[in-house]
Amino acid sequence: MIRTGDTIHNPVTGERITFRATSADTDGKAVVIECAVQPDGFVAARHVHPSQSERFAVIDGTLGIKTGKQKRTLGRGEVAVVEQGTPHQFWNAGKDEVRFVCEVRPALQFESLLETMFTLAADGKTNRKGMPNPLRLAVIARAHFDTVRLPHPPAWVQRAGLALGTPLGRALGYRSTYTPEVNVPAIPAT
Repeated sequence: MIRTGDTIHNPVTGERITFRATSADTDGKAVVIECAVQPDGFVAARHVHPSQSERFAVIDGTLGIKTGKQKRTLGRGEVAVVEQGTPHQFWNAGKDEVRFVCEVRPALQFESLLETMFTLAADGKTNRKGMPNPLRLAVIARAHFDTVRLPHPPAWVQRAGLALGTPLGRALGYRSTYTPEVNVPAIPAT
C-alpha cells in the first residue's frame, strides 16, 4: 500500500514517482505525485482517464506532452491540464531530467495501477515499452478500466477483448495487482 512520501521507480520508462498526497490523505479526491523522468524517458502508452482529470506543473526541465491532437513542450513553471476522456501521453523532451507535479482527480485506483506497473517493470516482467505480457495486462486493465484505458479501439471493443483475456490470465495466476515474490529461507526448527 502506497503512503505519502513513498517513492517508486520504473527502470524501463525512466520514471521515478514520489507520492505527495495519497487517496487516503484526500478521502479519495486526489492523488498528488512528484514525477522525475530521465532523458529519453516516457510514460508506457498513450492513454485516457475516462473519469479523471490530470494536471501537470513543471518544476524543472522540459516535458513533452500530447493531449488530443495537440503536441507541445512545457518548461519550468508551465502547466497543462488534461480533462477526463482526453487521450494523452508525456515524455522527457529535454537533455536533462524533467521534474513535475501531477495531480489526478479523483484518485480512483490510480495509486494501485502505478504501483503494479512500476513493480512489474522493476522485476523485469515488462517489455521495453513498459508493458507486461498481454494476458497479465488483460487482468490489470480490466480491474483498472475506470482509471485508465487505451484511446483506441473503442471502449466496448476493449471490454470484449478483456472479457476473453482476463479469465485466461487469471487461470495462469495473474492478478490485478502485483507484489514481488520474496523467497525467504526456511528457519530450521530447534
